[in-house]
Amino acid sequence: MEKKVSGFRFRVFSGIFFIILFPGNMNQKPSREFYQLSVYHFKNSEQEKMLDNYFEHALLPALHRIKINEVGVFKSWSNDTVEDRLLYLFIPFKSSESITKLDDELATDKDYSSVAKDFLDAPHDKPPYSRKEVILLKAFPLAPQMQLPSLKAPKRERVYELRSYENPTEEKFRNKVQMFNQGDEIGLFKRLNFNAIFYSEVIAGSKMPNLMYMTSFENRNDREEHWKNFVDDAYWKKLSAMPEYKDNVSHIDITFLYPTDYSDF
Repeated sequence: MEKKVSGFRFRVFSGIFFIILFPGNMNQKPSREFYQLSVYHFKNSEQEKMLDNYFEHALLPALHRIKINEVGVFKSWSNDTVEDRLLYLFIPFKSSESITKLDDELATDKDYSSVAKDFLDAPHDKPPYSRKEVILLKAFPLAPQMQLPSLKAPKRERVYELRSYENPTEEKFRNKVQMFNQGDEIGLFKRLNFNAIFYSEVIAGSKMPNLMYMTSFENRNDREEHWKNFVDDAYWKKLSAMPEYKDNVSHIDITFLYPTDYSDF
């Protein structure tokens, strides 16, 4: 005999109750994702071509084969005017263990090893990039999973805005994270349709304590209009004036990016 009470089912055998739990009824909160943000520095079109070929034909297909399907590859809007050009690789992970397993999984992927050979075995005098940085991130409590942007513009016109907020102390770092979460700065971005992709704490990187997040826009004019609405918003004026959130950011870096044609978003 089976009875259903308040979302649970009870099966009775000879006076003994067995409880059958259904995870979908438990309202469990989604776990916080981890992100790996790699920054490749390069100097010329030859290196850029090697990077594009590697990501498009080797790395992204390999990541897709292990069910990592929302990989972002971005280039700096200022690449045409600077000597030190930048390419950003964003990989989301469901757990920290998945990050540590990635190299082993790639090493056992024969298709990846074959297609990536020229990149991985490039001669020392013709490297595919001049320097690489790796930043490890953990999603905010109230933004535990990344969101794909809802944009219509061609990829080359889009503006993906990566912001890095450094904090003067560990306590001020926690205070700024709280401002985004419990202070509902995240909610303000959502209400104003900033198409935020992720909000995160930096857990390993060259700039700490530090948090990073990424918003996205159709184009540069769209970006300017959104930020004007943000600055003029009554809730932002109230939130930013609260004494408990005073002096919680010591330095801000803003990087404008656009997605490559082969980027997943």
